[in-house]
Amino acid sequence: MATLKLYMTPGSCSTGIHIILEELDEIFEAYVVNLPAGDHFKADYVAINPKSTIPTLVRGDGTALTEVPAIAYWLARTHPRARLWPEDVESETRALEAMAYIVGTIHGQGFARIFATPTFARNPADHDAVRQLGRDIVEKGFAILDAALAKQDYIAGPFSVADPILFYVAFWADKTSIQLPEHVAAHYRRMLARPAVQQVLREEGYNPATLGLAMVTA
Repeated sequence: MATLKLYMTPGSCSTGIHIILEELDEIFEAYVVNLPAGDHFKADYVAINPKSTIPTLVRGDGTALTEVPAIAYWLARTHPRARLWPEDVESETRALEAMAYIVGTIHGQGFARIFATPTFARNPADHDAVRQLGRDIVEKGFAILDAALAKQDYIAGPFSVADPILFYVAFWADKTSIQLPEHVAAHYRRMLARPAVQQVLREEGYNPATLGLAMVTA
């Protein structure tokens, strides 16, 4: 019987957590939260997560975890045999640094402006400028991460929970025709080849074979 419950939206940031759960071969129940329909503001969901955000991971004791980096960290640390958390302080720090930057800046400041433009500018005349700023933030973010990946396959050296977090924003870039720089593109293709990633994509309604085709180097 599943002891974990993942409240998620296919193709969103929760995809990163979904991938981690599959990499861990963890049994869990998935509950789809329909963001366009406003399900995250409904009373039953707010009772679980007052922030009205996704994802939410409800644990066996009934307590809920929110925020992608926190959920990823908890999953890694509670499954030490999977070795999805770096073993030395420097690598741990780099993993935390990358996850915070991806979620807070590339996602929260960049893609948010592209996907939720009216929340940043009520005047439609400003929307194109807001979206362009979002793309600029995203592209700068990928350039920074590209330098970090120049000498290693994964963010913290060996594969860790930080890598599915980078994957979900690279997936968004793929879906919105934002070109990835060389090493981030290679990381994206490397992730697409992982069985757990392919399984998650299929479960969330995507065909892995159609992804990554336009990810050429800058």
